[in-house]
Amino acid sequence: MSAPLALVALPVLPLVGALAAVLSGRWGGVAAGAVAAGVAGALVALTGAVAAGGPVRVDIGGWAPPLGIALEADGLAVAFLALTAGVMAAVAAAARPRFGAGPDGAATRAGHAFWPLMLWLWAAMNLCFVSRDLFNLYVALELLTLAAVALVAIEGRAETLAAALRYMIFALMGSLLYLLGAVLLYAAHATLDIGLLALRVAPGPPDRVAMGLLTAGLAVKTALFPFHAWLPPAHAGAPAPASALLSALVPKASFVILWRLWFEALPDLAAPLVLALLGGLGAAAVLYGSVLALMQDRLKLIVAYSTVAQVGYLFLVFPLAGGAAAAQPWSAGAWSGAGFHALSHGLAKAAMFLCAGLLMTAAGGDRLAQLRGLARAMPMTVFAFGLAAVALTGLPPSGGFTAKYLMMTSAFAAGQPLWAAVLVLGGLLAAAYLYRPMAHLMARERPEGAAPVAVSRAAQAVPLALALLAIGLGIASAPVHALMQIGRPGAAEEGL
Repeated sequence: MSAPLALVALPVLPLVGALAAVLSGRWGGVAAGAVAAGVAGALVALTGAVAAGGPVRVDIGGWAPPLGIALEADGLAVAFLALTAGVMAAVAAAARPRFGAGPDGAATRAGHAFWPLMLWLWAAMNLCFVSRDLFNLYVALELLTLAAVALVAIEGRAETLAAALRYMIFALMGSLLYLLGAVLLYAAHATLDIGLLALRVAPGPPDRVAMGLLTAGLAVKTALFPFHAWLPPAHAGAPAPASALLSALVPKASFVILWRLWFEALPDLAAPLVLALLGGLGAAAVLYGSVLALMQDRLKLIVAYSTVAQVGYLFLVFPLAGGAAAAQPWSAGAWSGAGFHALSHGLAKAAMFLCAGLLMTAAGGDRLAQLRGLARAMPMTVFAFGLAAVALTGLPPSGGFTAKYLMMTSAFAAGQPLWAAVLVLGGLLAAAYLYRPMAHLMARERPEGAAPVAVSRAAQAVPLALALLAIGLGIASAPVHALMQIGRPGAAEEGL
């Protein structure tokens, strides 16, 4: 497969698969498996082309921007495409028992909906990573939001419907802000292509207002504090496979768009006060999410509030990469560290939510008291949960450690130890709130009269594979780091 064809196939294949899943009914899981195989082949071809020759670009219909729309895959895009493919494949494997055919051979109502929604979300994620046009990205974000909201409400329970409604309200607010910012940029510059905007935007009031609206809209969709209220009930209430997708992948799409706006399209608008504000909100998210996670007595809520905290680390890249116009050696480290954190968090959080689903199946609920002593009955699942906790805490040799090491060294090199202190304190708080479920799982005795339901080893192997990848990301960090540098924007090296 040629590289341009592979680039186009990555968003198209899941979209075609979603239609096939709608038509096939109970065979939706088969359609998802076929899409996973096709995406894997396209991803291998695209990765090889990017590694050998640099970014791959396709002008749709042969029309270059501003008349046409461009798709482009650089090293960062390939890394996130690979993360999405790996998590999607694992979730598809974990979801087959729950959303496959029922005892009579017919698909359940939720099973009819899950596979098309999952593939729809996959197509939107891939489009977010490779599109270069702000309106095209807006369409991708809306497709992503619709699929994510439906996945939250897929089981039709009252609490999940309320969580989905709250999610929808916040998402619509973010969409309106984003769209208004895009309209202002188009009115001023007659283009929405990221590459062309970088050549035309000037640091004046109209462009600053537009960038502020775009940033606010994407921050809402990423669930940055204080716009996070929709995330914990949505992620905790959804079925475990859906929670894995929502937490591991969905916030990354809007953040990558925000990342590209600041580092590629409009780096000259990065005023120190704005960068400090984004970093401050990120630090507040780390502390607030961690404290709220410490106060929960349900496993899925602990993991959900952990996502609020982990998202905050991503926003520390802005103050760490900001500063004077001269080249700054620490900016590249901060940029790469944020990329490693996003990848490590995606793998670890997907593993953790899938573990939570298996533990809930065995114990009949996710309250910590119900989970006591499950390590003896489910050692593979508890081991996977522990490995994911190591990655989220940022302990060696995980990918989370690589991320925090790069960001912390950048903070000290930049003379900004405050952000290093946030990284250290966030890691300590993560260790504290993840220790609580581990302590209950490792207890010697189960609650009286609560025999665990048997869970197959094949089901337990899925989150273990993801957790091992999160650890392996730190061990084999050199090739991943080299891949992310391909096509790296100049602002990632010289500073915002």
